Amino acid sequence: MTADATFWDRIADRYAARPVKNMTAYEQTLERTRAYLRDTDTVLELGCGTGTTALRLAGDAGQITATDIAPRMIAIARGKIAAQGADNVAAEVATAHDAPVPARGYDAVLGFNYLHLLPDMEETLARVHAMLRPGGLFISKTVCLGAAPHLRALIWVMQRLGKAPHVRFLDVATLEAAIAAQGFEIVETGDYPARPVSRFVVARKAEARG
Repeated sequence: MTADATFWDRIADRYAARPVKNMTAYEQTLERTRAYLRDTDTVLELGCGTGTTALRLAGDAGQITATDIAPRMIAIARGKIAAQGADNVAAEVATAHDAPVPARGYDAVLGFNYLHLLPDMEETLARVHAMLRPGGLFISKTVCLGAAPHLRALIWVMQRLGKAPHVRFLDVATLEAAIAAQGFEIVETGDYPARPVSRFVVARKAEARG
């Protein structure tokens, strides 16, 4: 496993036990995501953690494949899926680069609290674009910390001690430019919460021209 996968695997049980920090922002994220999903959609979630969001959205999509790099996260997710009896949700250890892709592409790809944790954000965005059908949606929420020099220094020390994963210090403009650069049209944005900024973005893959 990569260093980041090992980190998330090690903290998976503690992560699963923690309550959602900002339930109002989380519910807003779910509400706006549901507005774009149909009960026939085939959906991929990247960085699913222990599967909570995939299960909350199970009734709003046809099929959801929830993926994460940490095997322990996925083991917990599978237990929750079985307990809930959500037969339209599957959980797999995968990244954007090796996740299964249906022949017609996904209707939607989700990535919540995800992009700022990637060392290869641009490559992942390109891969997400390729996995979507024409007109498909990438729905994400990303922590945007800006420059934050003091926090950057603290996280650097924690990373050296194995107590923090890779973190990218993004601002909203840089994030949205990176998404648009891969061929997406941004159709909705929001901040859930506004402080620290967690930027919600709905981006559509352009329809193929014939």
